[in-house]
Amino acid sequence: MIEFNHFNFNVLNLEKSIAFYKEAIGLSVVREKDSSDGSFKIVYLGDGRTGFTLELTWMLDRKEPYNLGDEEFHLAFKTDEYDAFHKKHEEMGCICYENPSMGIYFINDPDGYWIEIVPVR
Repeated sequence: MIEFNHFNFNVLNLEKSIAFYKEAIGLSVVREKDSSDGSFKIVYLGDGRTGFTLELTWMLDRKEPYNLGDEEFHLAFKTDEYDAFHKKHEEMGCICYENPSMGIYFINDPDGYWIEIVPVR
């Protein structure tokens, strides 16, 4: 047997990213790992319902934003509260792309990663 465990995003400002994911998606910290020399920190965020986590990796010496290339990847969340989340994300100003014909939209996190929001169908 094999199952999903986590997905990783490298972040420039760990506190800002944790706050964004708490407000935008409702994720909270489920565990943390600090390096012995302080050079990096890893924080895992969970939804409280599944075992899947989003790993945020922060590097002490990183001062420049990460180059995300053509953004040909994304993380997706499904919700039965699609309209409420859409309204919240509009208010946050983080919606970066909408596809009404498919009934989905994407938000940007503080580092530019795209997060797809999908209604439960």
